[in-house]
Amino acid sequence: MKSFNIINRYIFKELLPPFAISLFFLTFVFLMTRIPEITNMVVNYNADISSVVLMVVYTLPRFLEFTIPMSVMISVLLTFMRMSQDNEILALKGAGVSLYKLLPPVLIFCFSGVFLTMYITVFGVSWGKLSIKKKSIELARSSIDAALQERQFNCELEDVMIYVSHMNMKTKALKDVFIEDRRTKGVISISIAPSGKLIRFEDEQVYAIRLYNGVINQVDIDEKSVTSLQFENYDINIDLNSMNKKNGKILKDLDEISLVVLVGLIRSGIKDKARLIEALMELHEKFSIPFACLSLGLLAFPLGVQSDSLRRSSGFGFGICFFLLYYFLLAIGWSAGETGNYPPVFAMWLPNVIMGGVGVFFLVRNAKEKPVMPPVFFNKATLAIKNRFIRKI
Repeated sequence: MKSFNIINRYIFKELLPPFAISLFFLTFVFLMTRIPEITNMVVNYNADISSVVLMVVYTLPRFLEFTIPMSVMISVLLTFMRMSQDNEILALKGAGVSLYKLLPPVLIFCFSGVFLTMYITVFGVSWGKLSIKKKSIELARSSIDAALQERQFNCELEDVMIYVSHMNMKTKALKDVFIEDRRTKGVISISIAPSGKLIRFEDEQVYAIRLYNGVINQVDIDEKSVTSLQFENYDINIDLNSMNKKNGKILKDLDEISLVVLVGLIRSGIKDKARLIEALMELHEKFSIPFACLSLGLLAFPLGVQSDSLRRSSGFGFGICFFLLYYFLLAIGWSAGETGNYPPVFAMWLPNVIMGGVGVFFLVRNAKEKPVMPPVFFNKATLAIKNRFIRKI
């Protein structure tokens, strides 16, 4: 019994270094995707270093939500592949230790990843996203340039949507401007102009978008009439104090509210079916993604201790394929769930069930000394890709 405790402690300690290294590396790679946006903030919007650091910190929970399960799987896979290559697994089997007796440290490690990821998804993600929105509004209020993104429909201003194809940061000149204004009750004004310009008033919170040689289409909802006007110059005032606010409060998306508020919103009854489905998807995502640590960890364990025919290169590649398959299934689940064709619980939890089921199947085969081999179609697909690549070279 004491020897088993020593073995379990040894395996658990071996899992920690690759997990820490993988988590740091993967999170760093994810953060690198934000470099263009951060550079844009510093160069064009005069954001200070503290604002940039805070934006990076607020972004971390969203990245950790995915990098922790990834790191758990990679850690389990690499640890047992190393033990298998060093014949430690063979020695343990020779001493009468079955693979099932090596599971406790793996399960403890995976459940630690589950609880850590769940803390991130339940508390960290909503806090991070809401903090990013507040900081973005703060930066945008200092300059409307930060609120207007080229080739995007900018909806941060209440009841105003703005689209510009290009904006000159020096001259504040705009090209191909589209503005939908719903601030007048019962009237929707759509202004279109090939060019425009940003004008700043003495009050730094109020700007004007001056349009040139454009058209205004006003739709009166009550009268059910449409009026079209052409103009040479037309000013639309923009108050930055109204950004993402309604009745003085910041508007929050479903992924920016706390778990308690989200559950209360669902229980109160949401009449809009699409919004109800989105809320349920968001709720199940907070728990299904953390349990990916368990399902992917169970899958990585038999892949790491597999036979010599699938050692380091093949086993690692096989594991990464299953890892990518999990997130592919998760993306499909989101798409299927949002359409309403499948229940949200089915769409969000099915990837875990599939990956966990495959992991248990492989574990049973390994315990019976049967090799874990890729499916026939996997071998054929790999060979076809390899041959095609060789022909191109």
